[in-house]
Amino acid sequence: MRKNKKLMTFKRIDGSLIEKEINLKKKSWDKNDWILFAMASLSIIFLAVFAYAPLYGLILAFKGGDGYLNIVKAIQEAEWVGFENFKDFLTDPDFKDIILNTLGLNILQLLINFPAPIIFAILLSELLSDKFKKSVQTVTFFPHFISWVIFGGIFLSLLDYDTGIVNTLFVNIGIINEPIDILGGEEFFWPLIIITSILKGLGWGSIIYVAAISGIPNEQYDAAKIDGANRWQKIRYITLPSIAPTIILFFILSIASILNNGIEHLWVFQNANNITRSEVLDTFIYKYGIPKWRYSYATAIGLLKSIVSVFLLISGNAILKKISGRGIF
Repeated sequence: MRKNKKLMTFKRIDGSLIEKEINLKKKSWDKNDWILFAMASLSIIFLAVFAYAPLYGLILAFKGGDGYLNIVKAIQEAEWVGFENFKDFLTDPDFKDIILNTLGLNILQLLINFPAPIIFAILLSELLSDKFKKSVQTVTFFPHFISWVIFGGIFLSLLDYDTGIVNTLFVNIGIINEPIDILGGEEFFWPLIIITSILKGLGWGSIIYVAAISGIPNEQYDAAKIDGANRWQKIRYITLPSIAPTIILFFILSIASILNNGIEHLWVFQNANNITRSEVLDTFIYKYGIPKWRYSYATAIGLLKSIVSVFLLISGNAILKKISGRGIF
């Protein structure tokens, strides 16, 4: 046997055996291989810098690093206080209201916002005109690419108490007798967040479901049509079961994110008048972590939130896997 070669035995169709020498010399990388390697390396570097390196800062949750101008110095030199920061948060007078706001708003969004893209994707798949379907997708996708500062600013202008067109229109057509302070009224904050989040994310959130529906073989629908199934029966017995794994995956992830609200959304509409209903964990962490320099306190809250999220992810996956037989892992 020669170097870099190996003698292999192959079986012919007639059953006889034949031996051949296989060249084991490694192929040298070409330009395309190096490009793929560079692209993969960038993703690894991104995760290392923005996902794993910051984990070192979690030590701040167990230190008294509040008030330090230099965070690195706080991590290295601050006094070790153990679980004191966690205790301060759990005994905070605002703890109960913040948790109720966070859970209440997220549960409502889970019940309303989660099925909205699924329903929208199914409705899109039922459209017969491809041209009209693409037009609807373009219009609904567009808000996703607008920042919350701009998108929220549009609603701030439309809903303004004095100059907003919504109040002016409702008064003129007689729905209300006088303008309503929608932006300042705490009872309107949760509906405002839910409606604006649906308008902004409906089209983009439906992409994955549209892709899943497009992967269903047409033969199944043709066979159902021959059997006399109507549109609703096709959706019920073919479309929904076919995209069920995708729905379950995103539902589990939504359960794990039940403590995350997204500060950029709430920050646009939050003000002193609705603070009792708009203060959630994300806004609370930002206010204490950045403006007040309470780095350790904010880190402890963030770590506690992450631990609960991991627990919810594992629990939600286990429960759904037991019920439906499907899960993430």
